[in-house]
Order: sequence, then C-alpha cells, then structure tokens
Amino acid sequence: MWAKVTSIGLKGMEGYRLNVEVSTRVGADSFKIVGLPDAAVKEARERIIAALGTLGYVMNGQKIIINLSPSDQKKIGSMFDLSMAIGVLSSLHELEVIIPEDTGFIGALSLDGAIQSVQGMLAAVLAAKKIGIRKLYLPFDEKLPSLDVLGLELIYVESLQDVIGHLSGQWSPPSFFKKKQEEVRCTEYPDFQQIIGHSRAKYALEVAGAGEHHVLMTGPPGCGKSLLAWSFPSILPGLSKEFRLEVMSLYQLAHVSQPETYFPPFRNPHHSASGISIIGGGQYPKPGEISLAHRGVLFLDEVGEFSKKTLDMLRQPLETGLITISRTHATITYSASFIMVAAMNPCPCGYAGDNAHYCTCSKKQILAYQNKLSGPLRDRFDIHLSLKSVDLRTAGEDGVENESSCVVRQRVEEARKRQYDRYGREICNGRVPYNELMKTTPLTQGQQNALQQHLYKKGWSSRTQIKIIRLARTINDLRGENAITDASLWQAIKLNSLAVSAVSSTVSGTIRGQIR
Repeated sequence: MWAKVTSIGLKGMEGYRLNVEVSTRVGADSFKIVGLPDAAVKEARERIIAALGTLGYVMNGQKIIINLSPSDQKKIGSMFDLSMAIGVLSSLHELEVIIPEDTGFIGALSLDGAIQSVQGMLAAVLAAKKIGIRKLYLPFDEKLPSLDVLGLELIYVESLQDVIGHLSGQWSPPSFFKKKQEEVRCTEYPDFQQIIGHSRAKYALEVAGAGEHHVLMTGPPGCGKSLLAWSFPSILPGLSKEFRLEVMSLYQLAHVSQPETYFPPFRNPHHSASGISIIGGGQYPKPGEISLAHRGVLFLDEVGEFSKKTLDMLRQPLETGLITISRTHATITYSASFIMVAAMNPCPCGYAGDNAHYCTCSKKQILAYQNKLSGPLRDRFDIHLSLKSVDLRTAGEDGVENESSCVVRQRVEEARKRQYDRYGREICNGRVPYNELMKTTPLTQGQQNALQQHLYKKGWSSRTQIKIIRLARTINDLRGENAITDASLWQAIKLNSLAVSAVSSTVSGTIRGQIR
C-alpha cells in the first residue's frame, strides 16, 4: 500500500516542504530509504523498526520503500524519523486516519519509541508557517522559548504512541507550562558611564547603534578601542521576539549554546580564526561567526591581523545582510545582518601620531599596514573614528555629561522606533534600500549640489555619498527631526571621513581630522 506524510526540510535557514512517500507490499523483508539521504537518515531504518517493535507492530514479510521528495535535495539529520514512522504505519493500515497535507511531523525516534528534539528544530518551526503547514507535531524542548506562531498549531508530544493516540482522537496533549521568561539585561558589558572621556566616540557609537552603521576605529594601543567596542551592546535595544527566534535558530544550526539574554548577540572572533569559521561552511555547511552575530555586533579586534582573504569575504554580507555558501551537494544561504565594529592600530608599532610615544615605522610600513584593509572593504564602513589616549588630568573638562548606557539606550530605541514607523517594518537607515530612503526623506537641491561638490573634491565613491546620507538621516532621528538638515549632513561627512584624513595625516607626520 502507499501513504504520504509531510515533514520539513532545511537548506540553511530556508525551509521547504518534504513529502515522505511510503510504499509497502508483501515480500521478502526489506526496508530502503531513497531520496539522497545521508548516513543519519539511512540509520532511521533501524530506529523505526525498533520503535515500532517496542509498540507491538510487526513488519515481518514486508518490503518497505520510503522516498523523501524532492529527491534531488540532500537530506541531512534525524528530523524525519517521526514522519517516516507515521508513514509506515499508514501504509500498513495500522493507522486508519486521513492525515491532511497541511499537517507536518518533525522529531527523532529513540529505540523505545520516545521522540527527541533535533538540531534545527526551531528553524523548522519558523519555516513551517511559510510553507503552509497549519498543524505541526514536534517534541517538547524546555531549552526553547515558548512558541506562539500565528496560524500554526503546535502539538508537543513525548512518544510515538502520543502521536498515534492524538491522530486517532484518543489522547490529548498535556499543557507544557513554561516559566515566563523575564527580560535579562546582561551585566558582562561595560557601561558607558564607566568609560572616561571619549565623548565624541561615544556619540559616534550612539549613531551607529541607532541606524545600524558599521564602525572602524583606529588608534594607538590602550586608547580605549576595545573598551568602547565591548560597551557598545549595552546601548542597543533588546531583540524583539521574532528577531530572537531568528538568532536562536542560527545558534541551533551551528550547535552553539546561546546565553539567556534579550541583548543582541556579540561575537568577538580571534584574528587567527579561519575563513570558514568566520563566514560559515564546511562539508556540511554550518553558520559562521557573521551569522551568529545576526541582529547583533561582530567585533574584529586587531582587524589588520586577519587574513586579507577572510576580510574581503565580508564585503558581500556587509552590504546584503546574507551569506551564500556554495558546496558540491548544496547551496545554502544564512542570515548575516550585523553591525560590524573593527579596531586597528595606525601602524605596525601602534604609535603613529601618538603624542606620548615615538613611532619607529617608516612611511612605507605604515601604508603597507593600512592597506591590509582593502579599499572596497574600508569603503563599507559608515563611521571612521581616529582615537587618542585620554589624558586623565583633563578628562571631563569638555563639559559633556558622562551618561549611563541606560540613558543612551533610550535615545537609540526612540530613534529606531521613528525608523520603523517611517519604513513600515523593523529596518534601520543603515539597511533600508536607498530608493526607499530617498523617497521617505529626500535631500533639497542645494544639499545635493553641496554634497556632490564636496565628494568630487575628495574623490570619494558613490557608496560613500549614500552612507553619508544614511548617517545624516540617523542623526536627525536621534534629534527627533523629520528632515535631513545641513548641520546633520556636515556632521555625517565628518563622521565618515575622520579616519581617512587621519591616515593621510599620519603618513605626512601629523594627525588632523577630529570631530569638532
């Protein structure tokens, strides 16, 4: 006889409908699984036979063939065990119920018939709604957040017998009570109030957090680059439920545990990390550091020490927020929408332009060190900061109040809310398509002419011009202003061009370019 049951296949974060087609007929004992299964899927044969045998079902004298359709997609993992077992029972007429096509099954089987959670289960749940599944049977996992997906009924089961009983109308699932998760504000990040000085750098990070802009910090050792980067997540708003599920899905697929916090993720890979660990990949592709930083921050300390090949691979995800990994058996796309914060010294010895230390590097060495960041990659940073060591004797004399991260975060949240309302979805100025940005907030003709003349004199790219407009829009959102002003446009130019001026000045022996 023949039966068909629905499950969910995954290609990275993208899910697709997987049809489990089962054919049984009388013959010599045989059990085959076809449709490009990997070793874990093939081993489901033994798990299914043992689990059904434990429940008293006999399959002697049966020739069973299971086809996982679409047959040209590689099937990986034990997620399809439950759907294959239900399909076998239906084809043998041991389960006399009609299973609708919009009912799906995911979960791994134990030999005693228990159903276990699997890697990628959260991503499968999110994909189920998109592919039209209305009812989904899955194992309960207390490590996952409580799921409430509109239009999708989730039925948590603990054993194969539970599934059979529910389908037959003889069992009702118990309520799995979960403690309400309170928002956890992580305390591992330094507070802005603990950082002495650097008021201009703090403001630049506030702009970066409000509009999701990438930041490159250049300065001598000990000037505060790493401290500023580590404190950056403390001013970012907490993740919404939808974004948090996205992040947890990526961590599940990467087999990495995630701390129980509503803070955006913060990843800080060492410069010796390989390109695959940063970008993602492997024989069976898994998310890399850029995907684990999705909706959060990727901090590359001593970015000049990373391999040039690895850094250049970041250019695509910085622009698109996605990373596509192509392998022989599959092409997989993972989400990678993050804020990149990079820090580097101005020269090999680190003290070019420093007033307290003498630089021992030649101009050629300085240029070679700066060129470790290619022009196209450097062009993708929205904000360039040139930092100096803080003189503790004069710190605080600039009259700028040393605000806490909580106060700054409130302004960032308000600025983001203005952007969400303007664009009609949760997207910031640093990510929104340029056409939509200009449609909602156009420049005046005078502003366009002045900006183009300035950029023409500097020889900057069109991408730089767009980034300046994005920065100006974010600055006005922080101020609660509806239009881009001349003052915000000029301030955006200084935020974007600061490090470029500093590098040129370092080579000539002086450091200029400061945010006034």
